[in-house]
Amino acid sequence: MKGESIYGKEKKKYIDLVLCCVSPEEKKLIRRKMIESKTKNMGAYLRKMAIDGYIVNTDTTPLKKQYEEMHKIGVNINQITKKVNSTGYLYSEEMQELKEMVKEFWHILRSSPLK
Repeated sequence: MKGESIYGKEKKKYIDLVLCCVSPEEKKLIRRKMIESKTKNMGAYLRKMAIDGYIVNTDTTPLKKQYEEMHKIGVNINQITKKVNSTGYLYSEEMQELKEMVKEFWHILRSSPLK
């Protein structure tokens, strides 16, 4: 399994060495920008910058919050569905609760930061 990773993709084989001299101030600046880009590996950062010239960083915090809210609603809907499937009954309060959850679900989707 030489050259293979556990994920089925072939590992890159880095055999050519590229050296570049920098001043201590430049090294600090490079390291600071590397940390800002949330890259942990200096070699990976330098290769990416040399080849592409930029690294795109996105803040997914709003999407994570949206996902959490939608997950809670989904769990509630599943609980009601499980009860209905086991008893065969859907009470009007539960139906109203489902309608409210679906309404909240759509509200979250419409206020998506991806628009």
